[in-house]
Amino acid sequence: MNSRPITVLIADDHPVVREGLSAMLESAADISVVGAAGGGEEAVTLAASLDPDVILMDLRMGEMDGVTATAHILDRSRRSKVVVVTTYESDSDILRAVEVGASGYLLKGSSRADLINAVRAAARGETVLSPSVASRLFRARSHEPPALSGRECEVLRLVSRGLTNADIGKELYISEATVKTHLLRAFKKLDVSDRTAAVIAAMDRGLLA
Repeated sequence: MNSRPITVLIADDHPVVREGLSAMLESAADISVVGAAGGGEEAVTLAASLDPDVILMDLRMGEMDGVTATAHILDRSRRSKVVVVTTYESDSDILRAVEVGASGYLLKGSSRADLINAVRAAARGETVLSPSVASRLFRARSHEPPALSGRECEVLRLVSRGLTNADIGKELYISEATVKTHLLRAFKKLDVSDRTAAVIAAMDRGLLA
């Protein structure tokens, strides 16, 4: 059995919340709160220096929100696990947090036992979701638009450079009709009706990076 306690960093812009979460976690003998951050940027800095096992991350914080901070932290270290703890449970918030790599999503109304169990589960590499969040995530994912194919992304990248369908066909060695087919499929998937809107929508989703 590993006798080393699970180290936790708490990131929340409300001191009372930080203190409350810390008190609940410190009541467990196998958990040690090693730091507290009042914002996203501080969370990124402390995560780099403390290298905690688990980070409890609020979503809505000052200049850098919890999702952005989570992305920065996990870009630098895949060892730490991030569990979002927030009062918000909108479908878009949940998807954004999960998509950048958060290991779990708990609501601030969760009990002390649920919080402690979530930290332990995250430290073991498990996914942690409150029941209401799990159902919302399933529903949100079921409504996600189909992903663009590699060729559709290629065509839209060329559109973003100002190329015509004929130019794109020459660039990719395909017919102009095939270019149009790829564009129409992309329009449908992105739920848009023209080239400009398709490029903007694809860029918003990070598909043309």
